[in-house]
Amino acid sequence: MTANLLDFDLEGLAAFCERLGQQRFRAVQLFRWIHQRGVACFEEMTDLARDLRERLPSVARVQGLPVLAEQASADGTIKWLFDVGDGNAVEAVYIPEDDRATLCVSSQAGCAVGCRFCSTGHQGFSRNLTTGEILAQLWHAEHELRRRLQTRERVISNVVMMGMGEPLQNYAALIPALRVMLDDHGYGLSRRRVTVSTSGVVPMMERLAQDCPVALAVSLHAPDDALRDRLVPLNRKYPLHELMQACRRYLPAAPRDFVTFEYCMLDGINDTLTHADALVALVREHGVPCKINLIPFNPFPASGLRRSPRLAVKAFADRLNAAGIVTTIRKTRGDDIDAACGQLAGDVQDRTRVAQRLARRGEDLAVVRVQRPQGAREVAP
Repeated sequence: MTANLLDFDLEGLAAFCERLGQQRFRAVQLFRWIHQRGVACFEEMTDLARDLRERLPSVARVQGLPVLAEQASADGTIKWLFDVGDGNAVEAVYIPEDDRATLCVSSQAGCAVGCRFCSTGHQGFSRNLTTGEILAQLWHAEHELRRRLQTRERVISNVVMMGMGEPLQNYAALIPALRVMLDDHGYGLSRRRVTVSTSGVVPMMERLAQDCPVALAVSLHAPDDALRDRLVPLNRKYPLHELMQACRRYLPAAPRDFVTFEYCMLDGINDTLTHADALVALVREHGVPCKINLIPFNPFPASGLRRSPRLAVKAFADRLNAAGIVTTIRKTRGDDIDAACGQLAGDVQDRTRVAQRLARRGEDLAVVRVQRPQGAREVAP
């Protein structure tokens, strides 16, 4: 079977080219054609030697993921549903803002962590994605948006590994994908603009600091072990003391001088001022420089949970800010198309079947019109 070149970072592609008797500069050329220009046809890669262009189709391919569905939110957010085979699908979300354009990328089909407030976790775990399947989400989004916006400039300025799955439980595929995102011959993103979000896989946090330290976000959601055990089952394996110490150890290698703690606000569960005071105490006890991002809960039927009232969220944020902890309230984006935080693929299997039926009939699940976002310009790393 031919090799999918989306599965390789630059070193892997160089090794592949070497096996074909080609020098390293050929790998750089291929890499640029694929990632910077979005070209999948070898014949169009005109600076490659003709004999190489003629040979490549027999040993290699550039294969993205089939798009089962695409939906656009009223706020400009776009969600793609990608087919990864065997009835599984994953989602990626594009979020345009005034000063940036972010792509939220999935790392697994489903998720094994099972956080109580996350619809993806309720779907269960199917499998890890390959490096190529992770990168295919960025490859498709970047070059499809360039085509629609009629620009050669980079559209996506930030990538967050906050889609379906726990990225650090798919470490072997994640690291090459991150390296392609960061490579100047690839997408040229700075380490500050690529974020890995984890529910707290402590050993892999330490490896990430050594292998590819990008910005780190930790799904915290509770200020004590008893509550976090209920909300984030992984806490039973890696309790808060271990997690907070891992965050401290990560920072010397990190591109930012703080860790972002994500905190989903759940009515009557973790949103009182007592919880806020306990969160302040936790951060101070362990001395972790941090920013706290309060996330409005996005309800789904199986959760049995409710979103915290707006005034409760504001009071919680005010308490943390008054204690000297930088705290923001995340603006909910794309909730009208189930693209907001915690909503991805809650009913993905049903929508996969619908999309596959429509595809066989040659119909589209959604028609999307894209406005050029202000963030669609070259962003300096």
